[in-house]
Amino acid sequence: MKIGIIGYSLSGKTTVFNTLTGQHARAESFHAAEKKANVGRIQVPDPRLDALAGIFKPQKTTPTEINFVDMAGITGSVGKGGFSAEELGWMRTVDAFTFVVRAFANEAVQHPLGRIDPALDIESLDEELALADLLVVEKRLARLEKEGKKSSPEYELLDRCRGCLENGTVLRRASLSRDEEQMLSNFQFLSLKPRLVLVNTGEENIEPDPALSGRFEGIIGFCAGLEQEIAELAPEEQAEFMEAMGIKEPGLDKFIRASYKLLSLISFFTVISDEVRAWTVEEGTEMAAAAGKIHSDMERGFIRAEVVAFEDFIAEPDMHRMKETGQLRLEGKHYKVADGDIVQVRFNV
Repeated sequence: MKIGIIGYSLSGKTTVFNTLTGQHARAESFHAAEKKANVGRIQVPDPRLDALAGIFKPQKTTPTEINFVDMAGITGSVGKGGFSAEELGWMRTVDAFTFVVRAFANEAVQHPLGRIDPALDIESLDEELALADLLVVEKRLARLEKEGKKSSPEYELLDRCRGCLENGTVLRRASLSRDEEQMLSNFQFLSLKPRLVLVNTGEENIEPDPALSGRFEGIIGFCAGLEQEIAELAPEEQAEFMEAMGIKEPGLDKFIRASYKLLSLISFFTVISDEVRAWTVEEGTEMAAAAGKIHSDMERGFIRAEVVAFEDFIAEPDMHRMKETGQLRLEGKHYKVADGDIVQVRFNV
């Protein structure tokens, strides 16, 4: 999973990136002028994977990962001081976006537009994505018109998208069917990608304005300054500090959970040779396609899969016993993988 982090300059965006990834990317305002992206990754903690590693004692334990691309901050109003061509290229490769919007006041560090308004920032960032998509749509429609394909299904769908974008509606809200989204997938439209919103709050009030959740989906409160302090503490000191500050859980844990929910992701596990590994797929993924995440040969030559639920196995961690009780099942290629499944794929190529 790859997530793009975008926002206005001086929103604390790069501090959020550093907190999530443990890196020390530069956050100075002049960095925005370079228009370069920071890239980092985190391993997704999963106590189920740890439990399996404790049972099988493999030489290698491999969690899933989230990759981040942190774009330079926007410095101007919509369409001015936005994203460079290079950044737009990066942005088209991500699976989802995280908007970082500023809710803290600091007279020494002014918002580039001279205001503190998280709702307006969210709307403006959506407009930036929509504007970039509109340019792509208009270019493709002009080409289809030149080729005499105005009556084609592609033209009709893109023309509808143009209408939405011109009216200020991002494509993720355009009521597109799954088939229509699939038709548009090659365009990698930015405003069609899912997005979370991290509201970077001040220490005096670490919870975002409830009105934001009423207007926008995917709102997460995140005090970047405090979260950075927490990340730098020893593990035994973190819980005490969080309790004192009224923080219920680390921002990283909250972010991971929200990301998985946003993208409808689940995890399954494999025990192959000397490695216990977690894999991430979209909820509803069929077994053969999930096997392809492990190796393309497994999907191509799929025969069947042996599957046991994590909860069943952990209660009595013995695969032979799982077979005897029928809790280890044989599933075909159309079986929809469930969260926590432990899978062994049989294949032949």
